[in-house]
Amino acid sequence: MNGGTPLARLLAFARSLARRIDAAPDALARGVATLRATHRERGWRGLFTPPRILIGGGALLFAGVGTLYWITLPPPLPGYATVRTTWQPSEAWLYDRNGRLIDSARIDYRARRLAWVRLEDVAPVARDVLVTAEDRRFRDHGGVDWWALAGSLRDKAEGKRARGASTLSMQVAAYLAPDLSRPGHRGFWDKLRQMRAASQLEAGWTKDQILEAYLNLAGFRGEAQGIAAAALGLFGKTPATLSRDDALLLAALLPDPGAGSTKVAQRACALSHDKDCSRFAGAAASMLGPARSLALDPGLAPHLAARLLTKPGARITTTLDVRIQAVAITALRRQLQGLGGTRARDGAVVVVDNQSGDVLAYVGGIGGESTAPSVDGAAAYRQAGSTLKPFLYAQAIEKGYLTAASILDDSPVQLDTASGLYVPQNYDRAFKGPVSARVALAGSLNVPAVRTLLLTGVDSFRDRLWDTGYRGLVEDGQYYGYSLALGSAEVTLLEQADAYRSLALGGRWAPLRLTKDDPHEPLRHVTTPQAAWIVADILADPNARAGTFGTDSALRLPFWAAAKTGTSKAMRDNWCIGFSDRFTVAVWVGNLEGDPMRAVSGTSGAAPVWRDVMLALHDGTPSRPLPEPAGIEMRQIRFAQGVEQPRREYFLKGTALTQIAFAPEAARRPRIVNPVAGSVYALDPDIPPANQRLAISVSGEVTGHRLLLDTHDLGAADARPMVLAPPGQHRLKLVDPGGKVVDQILFTIR
Repeated sequence: MNGGTPLARLLAFARSLARRIDAAPDALARGVATLRATHRERGWRGLFTPPRILIGGGALLFAGVGTLYWITLPPPLPGYATVRTTWQPSEAWLYDRNGRLIDSARIDYRARRLAWVRLEDVAPVARDVLVTAEDRRFRDHGGVDWWALAGSLRDKAEGKRARGASTLSMQVAAYLAPDLSRPGHRGFWDKLRQMRAASQLEAGWTKDQILEAYLNLAGFRGEAQGIAAAALGLFGKTPATLSRDDALLLAALLPDPGAGSTKVAQRACALSHDKDCSRFAGAAASMLGPARSLALDPGLAPHLAARLLTKPGARITTTLDVRIQAVAITALRRQLQGLGGTRARDGAVVVVDNQSGDVLAYVGGIGGESTAPSVDGAAAYRQAGSTLKPFLYAQAIEKGYLTAASILDDSPVQLDTASGLYVPQNYDRAFKGPVSARVALAGSLNVPAVRTLLLTGVDSFRDRLWDTGYRGLVEDGQYYGYSLALGSAEVTLLEQADAYRSLALGGRWAPLRLTKDDPHEPLRHVTTPQAAWIVADILADPNARAGTFGTDSALRLPFWAAAKTGTSKAMRDNWCIGFSDRFTVAVWVGNLEGDPMRAVSGTSGAAPVWRDVMLALHDGTPSRPLPEPAGIEMRQIRFAQGVEQPRREYFLKGTALTQIAFAPEAARRPRIVNPVAGSVYALDPDIPPANQRLAISVSGEVTGHRLLLDTHDLGAADARPMVLAPPGQHRLKLVDPGGKVVDQILFTIR
C-alpha cells in the first residue's frame, strides 16, 4: 500500500504516538528541569516573555504526554519461567507402581485446569487452526496488529460492526494481569494499556512461549481452562490427538464460550471455508451435550484418590498394580451383581504383597446399587466377627495353654459380666460337644473361642490385637469383655489384611505401604513363628473346616492357602481374609449404611470374591505351603472315644502328644449342662403337669454343691433333681459348699 494513503498516514501516526508515549518520561523530566533552572535565574516574571511562553507550553505538552504515559502504564507481567513454575492444575493424579494412571481427583473448584501442556504436545493442525482464527498475523506483529486495529477503526467510522483487533499477545497479557480486562474497564485508555502490555510481553517472551501460554490460559467452555481441559472434557482426547474439525469447533467457542451448538457449528463452518459443513452440526451437538466422562481417567481407585490426593497438581505414585486392581474390581462387581442389591449392596477388597507390605489393590467400593458410594469400605470401621479368632488361638498356643489337638467343649455356657449374663451361641445355634482346637478354629465355633479367651485373659488378648495393628481398639479389654473373642471390636479391611499378613510372615508385623514414598518399616515379632505357623496350617486345612463349611466351599483352592471368614452381629458385615505364600487378600461384603444383609454367609458373601482374586493372582504359579520353622514337632495322634479321626498333628516342641483323652470328671469345672441357657419350654395343657418336669443335669465334680431355682433350694446337685416350674422366666444357680455361685443359667417356661 502507498505510504501516502490515509490509512498509511494513520498507521504512521499511531506508531509515532506509541514512540512518543514511551519517550514521555524522559521528555517530561527535561521540561521540568528547564522550568526549574529558568525560575532560579530570572524569577517568575521572566517566564511570561514570548520565548518563555513557548517553553511553558512545551512543558505543559510534555506534562500531558507524561500523564498519558502513566494512565496507560500496564501492570508488570511475570516472565515465562515464572508462569510455568507457578502453574497449578485443579486436578491431582494417582498412578500405579509402574507409572500408569489409575485415577484423578478434582481439588480446586474455581476452574478446571489440567497439567501445563507444552506447545509440542498440541497437534500442529490444532495450533494452526486456532492461530488462524484468533490472530492470523501473530508471527509478524510485535504484540499489536496495526492492520487489524486500523480496519476496526475504519469499520467503526463507517458505522459497521467493528471487527476484533485483540491479538494473542494482548489476550495473554490480560490473562496474566486480569486488571487489564476486568468488567467495566474496557474503554479506550484500557485498550491502550493492553496494547502496551502486549508490546512489553513480546519484548521478554518468544512467540512460541506466548502461543503456549495462550493455549493453556484460554477459557473454552464453562469452567474448562486451557486446551488440555477442553480437549478432555469436550472430546475425551489429549491435545496431541485433536483433529482439524476438533480444532475448528474449539476455535468457534473462543469468541463466545457459552454459545449453543447451532451457533458454534455455523462459526466452525465459516472458519473452515469448506463447501460441505453438514458434519459440524452433529459434532457441535455431541461436544456440547451432557457432561462427557473423562475417558482418559480410568477411575480405578476413587476412594484411595480421595484419601491421598489433597493438593492441586499432586502426582502420587502408589504401590498399586493396575492389573491386580482391575482383577479385584471385576471379582467384587460380579459377586455384588450376583447377590443383588436386596441382599448386599457394598463391598471392598485389599490385596497385599506379603514380603514388601505393598498394597497391590485397594477397592473401597464399586458403586452399583450402593446407597453410600462415596464411603470407603476399605477404611471404614466395622465389627470384625470371627476374623479375630486366629490371633486368639495363636496367643493361647504360644503361651502353652492349648495345642492344636487340645479338646475344647462346644456346649452351652454363660458368663457373668457387669451388664448381666453373657451367653455365646454358634453361628448355626447348634453345639458339637468336645472338639479339638484345630476343628474349633477352622470351623469358627464360638463357644470354644470364648473358653479360650478365659485362658488368655481379655486384657492380654486386646493388647495382642493392638500390637498386630488393630488400632481401632482404643479401650481396655474389660470394655469389650468376652465378646472380643467373637469379634465385637471394630476394625478396617486394611487392618485385617495387615494382621493376616503377619501370620504369613511367621508372626512378624509392620505397617502396609500405599505409596512409593511410604517408608519400609522393619518387621517386629508379635507372635512366635511356631504359633503363627500352626495357626496358618489350621486355616489351610480343608478337613478341619469341613464340619462347618463342607468339603468343597469357596475357601478350598487348588493350591495352598489359609483363610478365615467372619460375620458380625445381625449379619451386618461379612469378611473373608486369607493368604498364600506371596499374597494376602482381604474382602468385606455388607451394607455401608449398617442394615443387615439377607441370606448371605461367610462362604456365599465375601469368600467367592477372595477365591476369584486368589486364583487370578496365582494363575500359572501355584502357592506353596509356608516353610515349617524350627521348634515344631509332628505326631500321629488318636482321640479317646473316637471324638475325631486319627490324624497328623503339629505341636510346639516339648508339648507333643500321641493320645488325646478327656479330662477326668473331677478336673472339669462344675457347670449346668441342662437346661441350656436361653432355652424356652412350652407346657402342653393336654399332659398332666406332674408329667412335665424338667430334668436338671450338671457336669464336673459337684460333691457338696446345691441347686437353687430362683429362691428355692432344689437340693444336692449330684442328685440331678426333676423340676416342675411355673410359666415365666427362671434363674437356675449352681452353688458350691461355701455359698459361691459357680454357674447359672436363664430359661423360660410358657
